[in-house]
Amino acid sequence: QVQLVESGGGLVQAGGSLTLSCAYSGSIFSINAMGWYRQVPGKQREVVATITTSGSTDYADSVKGRFTISRDSGKNTAYLQMNSLKPEDTAVYYCNMKARTIRSSSLILNYWGQGTQVTVSS
Repeated sequence: QVQLVESGGGLVQAGGSLTLSCAYSGSIFSINAMGWYRQVPGKQREVVATITTSGSTDYADSVKGRFTISRDSGKNTAYLQMNSLKPEDTAVYYCNMKARTIRSSSLILNYWGQGTQVTVSS
């Protein structure tokens, strides 16, 4: 099993910054990629940023230049640094991991955290 625990969400004024953290643990054999997604009520979950094990990153157009994804393998934690926040960034943010577990090393499975609320006031 793999556990992902997000933290760092909260209420911030427009133009402010927040850093989300995703601590991961469990019987992980290898990690293919990690990412941050967000969802607002009534809409589909959308990808915000992803990072591969080689460090290659990708961002949604709406956050490019404002958000930065990173991962510290020594701390088993992924981060999402969010700057210049806008009210439209308000959402529940979810951490995602695509990984092989020790029990199922032939399969790449999807794992999700419980989500953390980010609210940006205007």
